[in-house]
Amino acid sequence: MPHFEPPIQWADHEDVAMALYEKFGNEFSEARIYRIRFTDLIDWVLTLPNFAGTREQATEGHLEQIQAKWVYEWRDSQ
Repeated sequence: MPHFEPPIQWADHEDVAMALYEKFGNEFSEARIYRIRFTDLIDWVLTLPNFAGTREQATEGHLEQIQAKWVYEWRDSQ
């Protein structure tokens, strides 16, 4: 039986960050993650597999949390 993964939403900051880290790996260092433009970050999140949120639902708070969690993911892997 296939494992069912519920869709990811903007509020699932950790899941989104993990997916971004899986997608980009060490391409982005901590400093680069914090310099990503929110418009780019939104575009990338919207293309993640299993992401179900919309552009209109993205808030600055969600984006800041996603960046912070992404940095934690990156640090954990170093």
